Amino acid sequence: MKIAFHGAARTVTGSKHLITLNSGKKILLDCGMFQGLGRDTFPLNSNFGFDASSVNYLLLSHAHIDHCGLIPKLVKEGFSGKIFCTPATKDLSAILLMDSAEIQRDDTEYINKKRIKQHLEPYDVLYDVSDVQNAMPLFTIVAYDTWFTIEEGIDVLYTDAGHITGSAAVHVRITETNATRQISFSGDVGRYNDVILRSPNIFPQADYIIIESTYGNSLHKAVANTPEEFYKWIEGTCLHKKGKLIIPSFSVGRTQELLYLLNDLSLNGKLKNIPVFVDSPLSFEATNVVKHHAENFNSNIQQLLKTDDDPFDFPGLKFIETVDESKRLNDNHQPMIIIAASGMADAGRIKHHIKNNINDGRNTILIVGYCEPHSLGGQLMNGAKEVRIFGEEYDVNAEVGIMRSMSAHGDYNDLLHFLKCQQPDEVNKAFIVHGEYNVQQDFQQKLQNAGFKNVSIPALHEEIDLG
Repeated sequence: MKIAFHGAARTVTGSKHLITLNSGKKILLDCGMFQGLGRDTFPLNSNFGFDASSVNYLLLSHAHIDHCGLIPKLVKEGFSGKIFCTPATKDLSAILLMDSAEIQRDDTEYINKKRIKQHLEPYDVLYDVSDVQNAMPLFTIVAYDTWFTIEEGIDVLYTDAGHITGSAAVHVRITETNATRQISFSGDVGRYNDVILRSPNIFPQADYIIIESTYGNSLHKAVANTPEEFYKWIEGTCLHKKGKLIIPSFSVGRTQELLYLLNDLSLNGKLKNIPVFVDSPLSFEATNVVKHHAENFNSNIQQLLKTDDDPFDFPGLKFIETVDESKRLNDNHQPMIIIAASGMADAGRIKHHIKNNINDGRNTILIVGYCEPHSLGGQLMNGAKEVRIFGEEYDVNAEVGIMRSMSAHGDYNDLLHFLKCQQPDEVNKAFIVHGEYNVQQDFQQKLQNAGFKNVSIPALHEEIDLG
């Protein structure tokens, strides 16, 4: 049995890990898109590093695009097997992949105009809407905490990872030549005591572990401090400076957490009639999916639902649908909160809002999650005084705030807590994925200190024989 790492290898995005059995059967863990890597992004997404038609099964951890975003391309190139995931992951994937197809169309058209002027060959679109439509019938939903058999000798278990609605850690139990081994893939691990979701669940002893490491050398502030810290940014920007609070946010997970916190502030009379605009049709659809899957909420939200039938809605909230409505926000100079995709500020409407508000010192751009260092959000987080947006340079006069306590990824304490259910000396090997290389090296040491003796940081497309 072998495993190859075709994405999220010494980088954060593009999750794809291919298990090849001695029989030749192939199981793919995730099929994510690379994001925020500048000029390298399109070439990386153009080549899987393996034959799509040779893959028999796809086990999907969750619906974020860096984990599911190349599924339509996989189908386009010949994959026809089953795609296993939780119910919420299927529903979220349907809307996120359709949105992604439209982005591929628009981005490729924009890039090709430049390439043609430079007398270069145009790029082909990664996939289109019809490829998404062809992919969705392959999705097969499974329940948490129940082993199921995909074929003789291959059993699978999904356990709650607490990252976003429907997210899971995936455990594959493979029997070959009278030997049974378990490979456990963390997917993305969420926070313990998250304000909305249940904490990550325990899982059976594994022989091999694939563990994410996004914040493998960082500690977040306590989740309990998040509402107070968030309100300080609202108060300082909207009430004192009379400016706009601009928040790049992923449509799934982060946006709903922001809405929940704003709802709580509204119930306590702290919003002071400050209008809140969610400038993302996708976020509206995603929020409805999250509401539909209330079974994934933690006990606190379940209790709140008894008195507040919608913890993601409040007076003064407006979802922006059209481009014209979005543009009109730039002509409105009253204090307001604008939440828009994407989370790394590298595409979508948020990029326009930052462009139009970054020169004004009254405004604040608040980063509330991980940003790849090369992305616009990453540059702002790292203190850039000048940034390039749509080919033009802009001075960063707006204040830049960072709230790590809102990350949907666990810090290194959360990751170590996630692995506490394991006996380290019974793990043959742990593979660290989904992190920047320097962060992974720090986390490697932490795992070794915790008793995991054989810890590897695989390179892109590296294949390892598991015996």
